[in-house]
Amino acid sequence: MGNFDWKSFTKKIVIKMDFSKKYGIIYVVFFVFFMFYKPVICFLILGITALAYTANNILQLNNIRRNGIEINGKIVSYESDTEGYKTPIIEFQTIEEKIITGKPSFHTSLDLDKVRSFRGNINKTVKIIYNSESPEKFILKDNSNGFGLIMLVIVGLVFTYISVGNLLGLNTIF
Repeated sequence: MGNFDWKSFTKKIVIKMDFSKKYGIIYVVFFVFFMFYKPVICFLILGITALAYTANNILQLNNIRRNGIEINGKIVSYESDTEGYKTPIIEFQTIEEKIITGKPSFHTSLDLDKVRSFRGNINKTVKIIYNSESPEKFILKDNSNGFGLIMLVIVGLVFTYISVGNLLGLNTIF
């Protein structure tokens, strides 16, 4: 057995697992169809989608951590989403001296972040790791993304377990 190129393999997986809008319509159509035909399949769709999304993010995070470039960035502001969760907007300069301003590729927030003020963090220097091939894809070095991914895996596994168990006749929830 020859050498296996993990970098090329993970890059292909990430490209294939891109959750773009054109595939979102297909997911919604299948979901609505099975909602009326056999609702337990909806749990399977949600579980598999959550697990696939998690796998995609883990591969992207590992790729950035393994092949990325560590550099200092500066928090310039925070952006709140519709639910009030805040995500830092970070500005940094790449090795090629290109200035990038944006949100981390993956960031988890807590409910406490909705009411917390982050004014003290503005202009704070943080360590980031960015993808050398695509510098707009970066992560905070010391931020723990593991909790959000673990919760998503648990939700995906529970939904998948419930649906497969029901389809095999092991439980009668639906």
